Amino acid sequence: MPKGSHQKLKLYYLSRIMLEHTDDEHSLTLPQIQELLEGYDVTADRKTLYQDMEELSVLGLDIISGKEGKYYTYHVGSKQFDIAELKLLVDSVQSSKFITERKSAELIKKITGLASNYEAAQLKRQVVVQGRVKTMNESIYYIVDDIHRAIAENRKIRFEYMRWNTAKRMESRKEGFYEVSPWALTWDDENYYLIAYDEAADGIKHYRVDKMKNIAVTSEKRAGKDHFKEFNLAAYSKMSFGMFGGEKIRVKLQFKEELVGVFLDRFGTDIPVLPVKGRKDWWETSVEVAVSNQFLGWVFALGSGVKIVSPKEAVDLFQKELEDRLKLYR
Repeated sequence: MPKGSHQKLKLYYLSRIMLEHTDDEHSLTLPQIQELLEGYDVTADRKTLYQDMEELSVLGLDIISGKEGKYYTYHVGSKQFDIAELKLLVDSVQSSKFITERKSAELIKKITGLASNYEAAQLKRQVVVQGRVKTMNESIYYIVDDIHRAIAENRKIRFEYMRWNTAKRMESRKEGFYEVSPWALTWDDENYYLIAYDEAADGIKHYRVDKMKNIAVTSEKRAGKDHFKEFNLAAYSKMSFGMFGGEKIRVKLQFKEELVGVFLDRFGTDIPVLPVKGRKDWWETSVEVAVSNQFLGWVFALGSGVKIVSPKEAVDLFQKELEDRLKLYR
């Protein structure tokens, strides 16, 4: 049998064939493998293919053999990612507002490349165009990379921070640049946020990454180390509703029993949940929150099943917000 012109790449093409054309549900016989190799201008007899399969196993591919009728069959068993994990990755990319439509398509195409052709078809069926607003900031990959680099190198960053105007265009929130010390990145409410220390304000602040522009890593060392010694990112995210800041206080709330799951989902299972004396099927808890309009809106959305009990300033603020809403309809 004359050798093909790509014999030196035989193992590479063989591994590609096995990864693309086989999985736990699909196997190939040796004649089928030979035919696919010929498509790459590679020839192989059965004797050398047995040895090739052993070499692929040594290289780390989980080659599993079996027998169907008179033919031996081969397929790749466990892979770097199984189909359930790839579906999860595709869903995460598709639903992420901070990734543009174009970048989402590019990432999903790369993810499907990790699956066999049969599994890739399942992933493609999951990719649907959703009527949701995605960011238009194509540079977000590089912004995130710059932020990670600044954190690793212990440097401050400088950037423009943008907002929408009534002409539906993005404009700078202020003249000049923001300069902060980056300490963490978090994904909250389907958006990517930078958690940073603002030296001028002497406090921790957060910024939507997709609204950052013209970022630069400076030569200055980061500040705010003491603020982050005992910083708990999970607790910070629970406290800041939709990452909108406000005065941090401990609030006591009472709620109907059917809403206990809402509170545990929002604040975690470590919060106290105690029965309210004299009120059947009512419970209470106390949590630390940033009292912002977003927090008040969350309470309002839960209807008559939730009541802010204390402190008085939180109760007064909620009552004022309700009165202001009523004035709009008078």
